Amino acid sequence: MAFESLTDKLQEAFKSLKGKSKITESDVNLALRQVRTALLEADVNFKVAKDFIARVREKALGEEVFGSLNPAQTVVKIVNDELTDLLGGTQSRISIAPKPPTIIMLVGLQGAGKTTTAGKLAVYLRKQGKHPMMVAADVYRPAAIKQLQVVGKQIDVPVFADETPGANPVDIAKRAIAESTHLLKDVVIIDTAGRLAIDEELMAELSNIKQEVHPQEILLVVDAMIGQDAVTTAQTFNEKLGLDGIVLTKMDGDARGGAALSIKAVTGVPIKFVGTSEKMDGLDVFYPDRMASRILDLGDFKTLIENVQDVIDEEEAKAMAKKMAKNSFTLDDFLKQMQQVRKLGPLQNILGMLPGMGQMKDQLKNIDMDSKEIRHIEAIIKSMTMVERSNPKVLDGSRRKRIAMGSGTRVQDVNRLLKQFEEARKMMKKMNGFKKGKKGLPKLPFMNGLGGFGK
Repeated sequence: MAFESLTDKLQEAFKSLKGKSKITESDVNLALRQVRTALLEADVNFKVAKDFIARVREKALGEEVFGSLNPAQTVVKIVNDELTDLLGGTQSRISIAPKPPTIIMLVGLQGAGKTTTAGKLAVYLRKQGKHPMMVAADVYRPAAIKQLQVVGKQIDVPVFADETPGANPVDIAKRAIAESTHLLKDVVIIDTAGRLAIDEELMAELSNIKQEVHPQEILLVVDAMIGQDAVTTAQTFNEKLGLDGIVLTKMDGDARGGAALSIKAVTGVPIKFVGTSEKMDGLDVFYPDRMASRILDLGDFKTLIENVQDVIDEEEAKAMAKKMAKNSFTLDDFLKQMQQVRKLGPLQNILGMLPGMGQMKDQLKNIDMDSKEIRHIEAIIKSMTMVERSNPKVLDGSRRKRIAMGSGTRVQDVNRLLKQFEEARKMMKKMNGFKKGKKGLPKLPFMNGLGGFGK
């Protein structure tokens, strides 16, 4: 995941300040030297990193730190505030036209993920109550039109295309907007052509489309994996075309994060979305404050709560809470919980939204909520009778052997699942009486045993 290495190094930089009731100027300077190194290793623009450290030092060496009761936390807060500003300060929203349709142009180099992003953006806007359509304006790349049509079919969003050889992208965009009125679509997403590198011909075509259709938004789709080249690309597109926002793709990969930390400071163009998975719902609104908190391993409760509200039924959650209170949590409930957690995405991403969980990544790296291990658990529980699921105490040796055979697993796997279930029940009991202010977090039931199925 992007920023993982940066998070580790920043945590290391702040270690020297922890536990001190008073810190000196040399303490601050030592920590900031490490922060600067961490930023540069994350591929942050050199000038951006230098200016960032200067601003943090200026605030950190004031009375604000030296007069505080917890100087280490104060330094972290200053870094968090400056990171938030560096990432854009506040959320930058999509502009909606006063009169439909809202026109959004997606631009970028070949391979950045424009076509997939067009589909993800359509899914996002539909969730906001809009009625999008997509336009295949890339008439050069082989199969580009077909690719967008496949995406459109997958998400049930219409695609306007002209497969006539030599069709003009400007003309296609104009006709698509006229068609959107007939189809009662209030958002038009234009997937434009890209190149392996920026050239005058591409920019001229994009400028012509802009002049003819007057888009509310020109969004640059850029691959976060290419680091500082992403910043250079954004600069050029902004100078030639004028950008309204940036979509950073592949932020769930091994991107070091330097592009996200540099791009707003260098270009002045805000990041509006980040691609977080290959799935069609894998496009997240970019919140600078939330991203800064996650980089510093301070958690991101707001996003976690929003994600939970999106996928978990409120009535079902209330019913589950009652069961927990009565200690009547069954294996069926356990299975339902795991299925709901899986809807939230990779477990590592969920835990990454909890404070301090970055320090536990080694324990979590082999846990995958979409893996065959979870399917094994489902198979085991579904191989049980209703009596066995509601009262696991009846599961003697012969029953466990039958369940293992019926689920295509081993008796050891059945035993491991039952142990996990018992731990989950105990945890639910603890959480039911969990007092505010108690230190630490209850251990997750998934963290014991997962990674052991079939071994």
